[in-house]
Amino acid sequence: MARKLLVLVIAALLVTGALPGTAVAERGPGVRGVPGTVELSSDAKMAAWQRLQFGLFIHWGVYSELGGVWQGKPVTKGYSEQIQMWANIPEADYRKVANGLRPDRFDPAAICSLAKQAGMRYVVITSKHHDGFSMFDTATTDYDVVDATAYGKDPLKLLSNECRRQGLGFGVYFSLVDWHQGHAFDGDNNNPIPASMEPVIEGQLRELMSNYGEISEVWFDMSAPTRAQSEKFAGIVRRLQPRAAINSRIWNNVGDFRTLGDNEIPSVPLDGTWQTPASIYHETWGYRSWQKREDLPGKVRDLVTGLTGVRARGGNYLLNIGPRGDGSVVEFEADVLRGIGDWLRRHPGAVLGASATRFGGQPWGEATVNGRDLYLHVMRWPESGELRLPGLATDVVQVNEDGAGPLRWERDGNDLVVRLPAQPQDKVLPVLKVRLAGELRIIPRNTVSAEKAWQLTGADFEQGYSYGDTGSYPTTRRTIVRQTTNLLTGRPRVVSATVHGQAEKDSRYLVRIGRFSHEVTGAELTSGAVGPFVVLPNEVTPLTITKATPAHQGEQLGLRVDTVTVR
Repeated sequence: MARKLLVLVIAALLVTGALPGTAVAERGPGVRGVPGTVELSSDAKMAAWQRLQFGLFIHWGVYSELGGVWQGKPVTKGYSEQIQMWANIPEADYRKVANGLRPDRFDPAAICSLAKQAGMRYVVITSKHHDGFSMFDTATTDYDVVDATAYGKDPLKLLSNECRRQGLGFGVYFSLVDWHQGHAFDGDNNNPIPASMEPVIEGQLRELMSNYGEISEVWFDMSAPTRAQSEKFAGIVRRLQPRAAINSRIWNNVGDFRTLGDNEIPSVPLDGTWQTPASIYHETWGYRSWQKREDLPGKVRDLVTGLTGVRARGGNYLLNIGPRGDGSVVEFEADVLRGIGDWLRRHPGAVLGASATRFGGQPWGEATVNGRDLYLHVMRWPESGELRLPGLATDVVQVNEDGAGPLRWERDGNDLVVRLPAQPQDKVLPVLKVRLAGELRIIPRNTVSAEKAWQLTGADFEQGYSYGDTGSYPTTRRTIVRQTTNLLTGRPRVVSATVHGQAEKDSRYLVRIGRFSHEVTGAELTSGAVGPFVVLPNEVTPLTITKATPAHQGEQLGLRVDTVTVR
């Protein structure tokens, strides 16, 4: 039976041209690697959100009028958008500040133009922060920018209309903490949501989802809702804006993508959809009049590095500015955004429009790919004058320092070795452009060769990570959602896999080797052989174990791998 299966599979692959010898871009008679591009989500809505890649975050509200100062003194504790709490400002006094808000210099056209100059593709603005003051026209309260200020306009309406006019996506930030509606000050912002507050939240969400055109992203923040509340709030968004992506801070694993920590670049491979929120200054998100604004080139370099690191690992990057109370953009922040845009235009296709790769972080930096162009972002210029990229299985046509000229290079087995000049031309972040002969394929570091049987240990497996929570920021934990190793052999094989370890006995797992997969319970996975599978010759064949139907993208795999025998 196994031999018959093998013959049928090989015959089919010969017909379709999928055997290694038919791949002209492979390195002669060598090994055919695995696809090196990290694919977008199989969910069409989330793939569309991933294509946005780079967005502008705007923290703007009553707190912007104060600029981090209360009663003539800088408030040095906490973020300035939470100054009402950190300075313990009575609501009556805070309302007076709100009444005096006159954002006459708020210019949606200029903001959208600036975002486009920076290379951004969407804008997310605070509709309501923890202070409970709505920066949009709402019927749920008169504590909003239209009713409580002399401005009398709806800035979200103006901005959403301008985003559409300039071809940008539009999204809203919405705090689930609301001090005006009754939440007490909590330095961790983990307030439960009382039932009495739900009608206001639901009403405001319905307004936001109904009155501002198509919404690309809804960015919930903080509080500690019950699962029922998380599902109820998400349900409003999904009914009224079915194409909007919801972030994970709606909690209880109900969101569509995971929001990482502020300015976080993950140190491990993250599976699924995720985003890093980033700020120009790590000290605050809202406007701070006394914030140090210095070293513009260094700031541009740091943020370009952050953007590139996040994109190279498959995430979206949402970079914040904090306008003044009058709505004007701080000149230093505008210059930073323009500097990022200048760098992106010097390296077209290297970040925007490019995909993440499976190379992961390298000692010298990161890698992205766009079609047959592989981009090496050299964040740490090697003093040795030699840059090495291990595991590249595709032939190379040429290597250039992007924007400069050709570089000398050679192959050392499956490694690409590039000879570098003493100094790069681009002082922000130099990029090498590697022209490939075909589709990017790689040979992962954890590729294990065998001719008879593979005797694998847990150390041979790469873990894919995500995050899960149980209803609040402090409960967020990193999870393992995937175990992967890679098999290599010189002759075609029909095999089964025997896993020794511990699994959730009633959970269902998907075991995939190459093009074949089997679904089994945890008890079956760890008590006998799973198969059959086909391993083709001279082709790196991934062995991957995941949950068959996870409840959410961060559900813990619940599998400890001690050893695996494949024979």
